[in-house]
Amino acid sequence: MGLNSPLTGNGLEAILERIRELKEKRRAVILAHNYQLPEIQDIADFVGDSLELARKAMEVDADVIVMAAVNFMAEVAAILNPDKIVLHPDPRATCPLANHARLELLRRYREKYPGAPLVIYINSYAVAKAYADYIVTSASAVKLVGKLGEDTILFAPDRNLADHVAMATGKNVVAVPAGGICPVHEFLLDEYYVRKVREQYPRGYLMVHPETPRPVRLMADYVGSTSQMLRRIGEVEAEVYIIGTEEGLVHRARRLYPDKKIVPANPRAVCINMKKITPLKILYSLETLKPRVVVPEPIARRVREILERSLEMVR
Repeated sequence: MGLNSPLTGNGLEAILERIRELKEKRRAVILAHNYQLPEIQDIADFVGDSLELARKAMEVDADVIVMAAVNFMAEVAAILNPDKIVLHPDPRATCPLANHARLELLRRYREKYPGAPLVIYINSYAVAKAYADYIVTSASAVKLVGKLGEDTILFAPDRNLADHVAMATGKNVVAVPAGGICPVHEFLLDEYYVRKVREQYPRGYLMVHPETPRPVRLMADYVGSTSQMLRRIGEVEAEVYIIGTEEGLVHRARRLYPDKKIVPANPRAVCINMKKITPLKILYSLETLKPRVVVPEPIARRVREILERSLEMVR
C-alpha cells in the first residue's frame, strides 16, 4: 500500500492506533492546521491556524514535533525548536502563495520604497522571512501594522490580505508583488461562488478569510482568520454559518459546535497541498524520524528574533 492510498474502517484505525503508540514512544506531538484532513485533525494533539501553531510550537513539551501542514509551517516549527526533531510528513506539501515572496523581488521593492518597513505574511519561506522587519499572520496583520508609525508599508506576499490591512488601518499598504494570491481563496472563493451560497442561504452568517478578494470581503458579515471565525460562531446567533475559506475548517467548526448548522461557501475550495498529509505518511515519519526539517542556523536565528518580536507586539 502506497503512502497516498486511501484508508477506511479497520485499516485506518490500525494506522491511527500505531500512531498513538509511536507518539508515546517518541515523546512526540502532532500539530495540525485547520485545513488538514478530518482524520489528521482528530489524531492531532493540537489543531489551529498559523498564529496558534507558531505559539504552540514555542510552548510544546516534546522531543519530536510532527507538523501536519504545508512546508513553511514546518519551517517555523523547526526555527522555534532548534533542539527538537521536527518532521514534515510530505515535503511536497508546499504553498503556492509562499512562492510569490522571492528574495530578489523583496530587494527590488526595498530599493523602490526606502524607509518603508517590510511586513511579511507567515505564508512565506524562511529565507524571505529573514529579510523582513516584521512577520504577521492573518489574525495579527491588522493589529501589528496599525501599531507601526510609518504610513507606507510593504506587505508580502498576499495582495488580498494587504488590501484588507490597508482598508482596516488607513495606511498605504503596498502589495509585494502586485499579483500575489492564494489560488484557493482567489479562484474557488470568488464573487461567483459566494453570491451563489448567499442565494442558497439568504439568512446565513457569512464569514470569509482576508485572503479572499475585496468584493467577497465586502459581501461578508465577518472577515477573519480561521481561529477568529471559529470564535465568531460562538459569539453570534444565526440560522446557518457559512465558512468562506478552505473547506477543512468546516470539520473543526462542526466538532466544536455540533448543534449549529455550518456549511462551506464552496465545498470544492480544497488546498490539495494541505491534503497531501495522510495518516500513513505521519506513521512513516514517526517510525523513521524522517523527513526532518532543518533550517540553517543564521537564517533560523534571524527569523526567530523577528517572529518573537512580532508576536510580542500583538499579544
